[in-house]
Amino acid sequence: MNEGFLQELRQSLGPQVSEQLAANLGMEQGQADQAFEKVAPLILGGLKRQAEQGGEDRVNHIVQTYGRANALNDIGGHIQRRVEDSCPDATLGGLLGNAGPQAAGLLDDKLGLTKGMGMKLIPILAPLILGALKKRANAAPAGGGARSSGGGGGLLTSILDRDSDGNILDDVAGMIFKTGSDGHRGGGGGFFAKILSMIFGRR
Repeated sequence: MNEGFLQELRQSLGPQVSEQLAANLGMEQGQADQAFEKVAPLILGGLKRQAEQGGEDRVNHIVQTYGRANALNDIGGHIQRRVEDSCPDATLGGLLGNAGPQAAGLLDDKLGLTKGMGMKLIPILAPLILGALKKRANAAPAGGGARSSGGGGGLLTSILDRDSDGNILDDVAGMIFKTGSDGHRGGGGGFFAKILSMIFGRR
């Protein structure tokens, strides 16, 4: 139930999302591919932070509020509407906290994007990522995968906790530092180490 959620995102959403990002934001295809690869773990890391602070109830509230499962049926339309947003919120209503704008700036630098593009990418991609998590949770059989743990464990957090040890942070770290699709460990580790330290309040 909980194995490889990020990999599922890459396979089920990655190609179509990156294609639509390139078409609607004028990005190169390689940049669009990398944007999804980098933003998805940040959103999951933000959820881990919220789980630590408010437990499963807060995670559920965030996913239900910001997840757009219906947008998965019209990814192009969703991205087109979000592109037109003149005031994108890179903090996602506090999900990423102060790390949101800094993550956006680092996305611009690391991907060679036009300044300010990262501010659009995070709120464009987050509803799709959270929507996929929402859809996965809603499709689960009653009681399936839910459990009680000191870290606010439950159905949503168990989906993210791939090795079922109650610790989502190690799983997020594994998603982030895993060897990339090109077979190399590039600069991604430094990028994500910096952002995760912001999200989790570590310097």
